[in-house]
Amino acid sequence: MLHETGMVFDIKHFAVHDGPGIRTTVFFKGCPLSCWWCHNPESKNPNPEKIEDPLKKLSETSKKCGKEIVGREVQVSEVLEELLKDVIFYDESGGGVTFSGGEPLMQPDFLSSLLKECKINGIHTCIDTSGYSSRQIIDVIINNVDLFLYDLKLVNNEDHEKYTGVGNEMIMQNLEYLCELQKPVIIRIPIIPGITETDDNILQLGEYISGLDCVLRVDLLPYNQMGEEKYRRLEKPYLLNNINPPSKERMFQIKEKLEVFNLKVKIGG
Repeated sequence: MLHETGMVFDIKHFAVHDGPGIRTTVFFKGCPLSCWWCHNPESKNPNPEKIEDPLKKLSETSKKCGKEIVGREVQVSEVLEELLKDVIFYDESGGGVTFSGGEPLMQPDFLSSLLKECKINGIHTCIDTSGYSSRQIIDVIINNVDLFLYDLKLVNNEDHEKYTGVGNEMIMQNLEYLCELQKPVIIRIPIIPGITETDDNILQLGEYISGLDCVLRVDLLPYNQMGEEKYRRLEKPYLLNNINPPSKERMFQIKEKLEVFNLKVKIGG
C-alpha cells in the first residue's frame, strides 16, 4: 500500500556511476555521518533547508532572501512514476535504480516501499550506503536489494569517529552480515589525501576486505572539490580547504596495493 512518504533532494536520470548500466538515482535527505569530505552537504540535514543557488530560477518567495529550498517530501507513487520512465534504458543496459543520499537507511519505511515496488516492476535495485544502521533495518530491506554499494573509509575506529562523527563497529558488523547472507557488494573507498589514502589505512582495508567473500569489486573514488561551493551556499564551514585531489599516479599506487590482496579494483565508480 503506497501511503509512505519520504524526504529526497534530487532524482538523477541516466546515471552511469551508481551501479551497473544506466540508472536512475534517488537521493534521500538525511545522513547520520558528518564526513569532512562530503560533496553533498545538502544531504546531511533530514529536513528541507535553504541554499543560495544563483544558477537556478528561484520562486518569488525564494528571491526575497536570495535562496531556494533543497529537499521535498514525496510519496512513493511520485518517485515510482519517475523511475518507470526509464525502464527501457534499464532493460537495454542492464541498469536499474539506485537509492543514495544522504543515507537511504535513515528512511526505512519509505525505502522498503520503494524497493518492493521496484521488484514488482522488475527493476534492478541498488543501495548506496554507509552501512551505519541497525540490524533490524537491514533485515527489513535486504530481500529486495540486488546490489549494495557499501562505503568503507577508515579501519581505525578513532580516526573513523574523528572524520565521520561515528565509529565503524556497526558498519563493519553489517557488512559482515551481508556477506553471511551472500548478498553481492561493491565496496567504495573515498580516497582523501592525508586521511583515508594513507598506506596504513589502505593496507588495513585490503586485509579486511580480502576476508569477505561477497565483495564483487572495490571502487576507488578520488576526492574532488565539487562540494566546496555548496558549503558556501549553505553557509556551512568546509574543513578540507587545503587538500588537493590525489594524482593519477597515487590512485594507481593505491589500486596496486589493494590488488596484492587478490581484489578486483577499479578507479572510479
